Amino acid sequence: MFDLIISGQSFIFLMIASFLAGFLDSIAGGGGLISLPAYMLSGLPMHMVYACNKFAAACGTTIATLRYYRNKMVDIPVGLTAAAGAFLCSAIAAKIVLVLDDRTLKTMMLVILPVVAIITLVNKNMGNENQSHTFTKGKKYAFAFLIGGMIGFYDGLFGPGTGTFALIAFCLILKYDMRTATGNAKFLNLASNYASLVVFILAGTVYWAVAIPAAAFNICGNYLGAGVAIKKGAAVIRKMLMIVIVLLFIKVLSEFFM
Repeated sequence: MFDLIISGQSFIFLMIASFLAGFLDSIAGGGGLISLPAYMLSGLPMHMVYACNKFAAACGTTIATLRYYRNKMVDIPVGLTAAAGAFLCSAIAAKIVLVLDDRTLKTMMLVILPVVAIITLVNKNMGNENQSHTFTKGKKYAFAFLIGGMIGFYDGLFGPGTGTFALIAFCLILKYDMRTATGNAKFLNLASNYASLVVFILAGTVYWAVAIPAAAFNICGNYLGAGVAIKKGAAVIRKMLMIVIVLLFIKVLSEFFM
């Protein structure tokens, strides 16, 4: 039996947040916008916050990815190629972060997020149909690597909403429908999550008393969210995308002025 170092109320709050984060993340990404603040409010040390969140997210994303795969909504070769680009450019971005100050990074995000929101609103047909077949295999893999590189660079530079931007990129650049783009984004996220999780486990920073039950709730949220995305398609994913973009903007704006 595990001993809890947080209150019972905080534990219950974390489980609810983990479920909601999984639900949101499975559809449009951005689950960390819900789960990370909840972990921080619980009073856990920051190294445990990131480790527990990563463990729960990795478990939940695994289930969502499997569900998308079973419904033939994941292009595995493209996902693998994008993941390779993400790993490479994430490392490059991590070095750039050492040069740029935090305020500069947040200013960049305050410019980028409204642009992304406008693009999503203006392109009303974005992701309605899967037109990725119009690309040759060579072009598809090249663009997949480019997408992975862009998303990995963003992840290493800033982080929050990585899955959301991956989804949008797969729709706009490779012309995937919303559901397949979501599946591809999950595949990219999955590789990234497990790479980080291994580091946390080896460092011994995963607080299992919280991480395991949080993972169970996150799995439930991911499973139900993926089901909603599979059944409802582009309409619900587009709505969730806008919610995530607004949440991201509020988060960055508050941090910028604080």
